[in-house]
Amino acid sequence: MKRIALTLGLVVATSVATSVATRSAVAADASYACLIEPYQKIELRSPVEALISSIRVDRGATVKKGELLVELETGVEAAALAAAKYKSVMEGQIRSAETRLAYARDKLRRREELVLQNFISAQERDDAFSEMRLAEAELVDAKDNRELAVLEHKRLLALVDQRRLLSPFNGVVTERLQHPGELAQSGEGARAILKLAQTHPLRVEVILPVALYGSIRNGAKANVVAEPPLKGTFKATVRIVDKVVDSASGTFGVRLDLPNPKGDIPAGVKCRVTFAK
Repeated sequence: MKRIALTLGLVVATSVATSVATRSAVAADASYACLIEPYQKIELRSPVEALISSIRVDRGATVKKGELLVELETGVEAAALAAAKYKSVMEGQIRSAETRLAYARDKLRRREELVLQNFISAQERDDAFSEMRLAEAELVDAKDNRELAVLEHKRLLALVDQRRLLSPFNGVVTERLQHPGELAQSGEGARAILKLAQTHPLRVEVILPVALYGSIRNGAKANVVAEPPLKGTFKATVRIVDKVVDSASGTFGVRLDLPNPKGDIPAGVKCRVTFAK
């Protein structure tokens, strides 16, 4: 009985090892159909309702992260910003308050000397002390007002920046939906101004048979060959392996990142992927 059990154990172990080796070999040597897609697609909308002043790009244009794409009208906001900036650096109120405080301190000092010589009453000295405290409060109030002006300048600056729409990533303009002079509306249901697609990195989607589940892991390297007329083999890295298998088809999905810093690889093309050993 021991011999039979040992023989069965060896058979099972050999079968499992053969299955794992076969699965690894399939993953390493076989190629699988895939699709190269943009990493993400977005619709560029305005955060505020305003007239479109200018649109600096058109369909097919290549854009860089942080590049100015759309400008909205900022006439009223720009004027308010200039006024707030001027108030934030004004020194008149603070210097006036400092002068009154210095005078009140000198007055109090003289009153204290006169009280010691019994030339004036203690009440006059107390009145001078109150004047000094009021002058101190006026100085604090002047400094608070300037700090509020600084904060108001920052708030208006943020409002003006909201009217300058920048590209959130490196990519291309896939569609232009509005033109200068039209009203840009805010909100999710509003019409977009531009549609953008991120092209660096690209995303490679591939569907694999469930037999390979467990042999493909995050960080694994792969070779991607795009359909003609594109030529060459591109290096990609596994970023996502689905944790849920589609029981109907017996497959699971894998996503790879494909670097595309120069934008040479177009999105939307079919490809074949081979996973490295």
